[in-house]
Amino acid sequence: MIKKLTSAVAVAAGIGLIGIGVAQADEIVFGVPGAHTGDLASYGLPTINAAKLVADKYNAKGGVLGRMIKVVPQDDQCKPELAVNAAMKLVSEEATVAMGHICSGATKAALPVYGDSKIVVMSPSATNPPLTTSGDYPNFFRTIARDDAQGQLAASFTIEKLGAKKIAVIHDKGDYGKGFAEFAKAAVDGSGAATSVLFEGVTPGAVDYSAVVQKVKHSGADAVIFGGYHPEASKIVMAMRKKNLKIPFVSDDGVKDPTFIKVAGVFAEGVFATGPQDSSGNPLYAVALAEHKKAFNAEPGAFFFNAYSAALALMNAIEKAGSTDYDKIVKALKTEYVETPVGKIKFDSIGDAEGVGFDVYMVANGVFVQAE
Repeated sequence: MIKKLTSAVAVAAGIGLIGIGVAQADEIVFGVPGAHTGDLASYGLPTINAAKLVADKYNAKGGVLGRMIKVVPQDDQCKPELAVNAAMKLVSEEATVAMGHICSGATKAALPVYGDSKIVVMSPSATNPPLTTSGDYPNFFRTIARDDAQGQLAASFTIEKLGAKKIAVIHDKGDYGKGFAEFAKAAVDGSGAATSVLFEGVTPGAVDYSAVVQKVKHSGADAVIFGGYHPEASKIVMAMRKKNLKIPFVSDDGVKDPTFIKVAGVFAEGVFATGPQDSSGNPLYAVALAEHKKAFNAEPGAFFFNAYSAALALMNAIEKAGSTDYDKIVKALKTEYVETPVGKIKFDSIGDAEGVGFDVYMVANGVFVQAE
């Protein structure tokens, strides 16, 4: 499965070369900003694949409103400063809509650029609650649930299913990781059945995390909840296991990625992570999966189905609006249902998709499976 994912990433990197140039007046310019290189590319490249597949589907039947869809990727490596540059490039490309960014911090940094230009942005993966709940970004939508729900689920699973009483909560200090961790900590401390015995931030990209592992050990914790991404999670888990600290490790959708398993190896076994709700029973899920396998001869990566759903939602909104006018697209997103791999959805008044949620997964025999 990992080998296949690598192939998919390589293909997506090639797709990233398409669509560069001056927009034509008769085109729908579909911007796809996200992490296309760097440590978190495994999150962003599947989004390009999803955009390409949906664009091809529409273009094969004449496009949207008689206009062909042009996919224009922009790489931000999940870094806020690069995200702003990516957004500015898409504005200069006269993007009609954008699907991205991938990471919450990068999304937050870029949104004002799109807002000033009246461009609708939809993320398949940015879960930080204030992106919708603050009211600061009326042009933002997402096809994934928020971290308040994700943190609550992680906490309740750790307490109720794993029986933990003393929980160490650690995070990567970022908008996403720390935000998730704060919600998880609040849920733990408010449960009446467990308490948080450590709340500690780590520096992303560090070579060694033995110091925080020692703090976890000294805290007497019987479980860890981690908020952040797979590069740090893999190092922390490896350090814990090598120090014979075998307590459960529970994390978020930033860790539910095959790359985590590839890097952590045997130490990944038994790790839990929340992730987008399983919708594999949805007929459109099967359609999207088959399309990806046919086009790329590979399994799709993280957030592919949320991205495919976002692409369908954006194109459907333009079609139903009968226009690329910003206000009409926003209205259509909030009033018109669309069938997608994550379900039949529309968006609420603040831009969150209705009906989506999270499940808990576990690494078993080298793959993530739904936890019982």
